[in-house]
Amino acid sequence: MAEGRMKPIFLIALVAILASCMNMPTPPSQITGSYTSGLIYDGFECERLASELNSLARRENQLVTAQEQRIKTSKIQAFWYGYGQGDGIEASELANVRGEKEAVRKAMDAKRCDYDLPESTE
Repeated sequence: MAEGRMKPIFLIALVAILASCMNMPTPPSQITGSYTSGLIYDGFECERLASELNSLARRENQLVTAQEQRIKTSKIQAFWYGYGQGDGIEASELANVRGEKEAVRKAMDAKRCDYDLPESTE
């Protein structure tokens, strides 16, 4: 009789453990750039494009740090409450910034600008 009761308790515990992995934020390395039209950068000169690229690289680093922090707090929340925080605004903005960086790089390539690639966090 006691053995029959142990099986449902074990299954409930297993489901609770698996459910705690739900809704966890996406690691920054798995967030890809969203499409951004390069038309807005057509009128930019090489110097301004390089400045824009550096600015976007700094913003990307900030967003990667924010996403990593979200992952840490989400793990703590998942431990205590059984669910994580999921992706927030940081993930969608990171995707946008990475898409803009790609558009700037393409514009720089089209204008044959010389540039040093900023350190990427991908």
